[in-house]
Amino acid sequence: MTLAQDAGMEIVDYLLSAEKERREVVKVTEKYPDLTFAEAYVIQEKLLERKEQEGARRMGLKLGLTSKAKQEMMGVHEAIYGYLTDDMLVPEWQPLSTGQLIHPKAEPEMAFFIGEDLQGTGITAEDVLAVTRYVAAAIEVIDSRYLDFKFTLADVIADNCSSARFVVGSKWVSPVGLDLANLGVVMSKNGEVATVGAGAAVLGHPATSVAWAVNKLGEQGKGLRKGQIVLSGALTEAIAFEAGDHISVAVDGLGSVSLSCRE
Repeated sequence: MTLAQDAGMEIVDYLLSAEKERREVVKVTEKYPDLTFAEAYVIQEKLLERKEQEGARRMGLKLGLTSKAKQEMMGVHEAIYGYLTDDMLVPEWQPLSTGQLIHPKAEPEMAFFIGEDLQGTGITAEDVLAVTRYVAAAIEVIDSRYLDFKFTLADVIADNCSSARFVVGSKWVSPVGLDLANLGVVMSKNGEVATVGAGAAVLGHPATSVAWAVNKLGEQGKGLRKGQIVLSGALTEAIAFEAGDHISVAVDGLGSVSLSCRE
């Protein structure tokens, strides 16, 4: 990492305090315009280590920029990843307190429950499906700490890819025999359809997205572990919500998942 160590820890403190105090901050690259993706991932790791020191436990991964159209718009050629921790998990029956967040948005996802360790740099979608015990419908709540959700790619990587909360549906299905790429998805807000999409929106196939993450981690000697959950990427664009709103996501073959919001 070419960014000075003290500068990296300054950024970690900056982002963590913004999250804890629920306030928007100016993007990191305003002060460090030359921040690289590699440096941003190091900062992300330091941020997660700090959270672990405070009691959080990593549960898995979430993928971002899994849409080819979004990648082209951002001028990048690959997805990004962040981590899920146990304090981000919201039981479906428990209302989400929007007062704990800054400017949350909801995204429909497919959650992969990993049944066996998986590590390497030549991992395929088939390898991912072979170790996936279940898939389920899920909702990810993203909540960038940056002012007006405006940031560069390096900024969002450092900020753990806007990770905030996630909800997993109660219907867990074996992926065997499922055509995940062609499963349709509908996200509704307060009973009205907000967005529609399909599994193919995620790098052509959700398991391809997960395989990308495993290969990326493999470059660092890391991988997925048995028992982890992976959110493979947003199946449609995100929608904003506030206290009093109700979000639901239905995925063909995987049932539905919902999120109620309170102050």
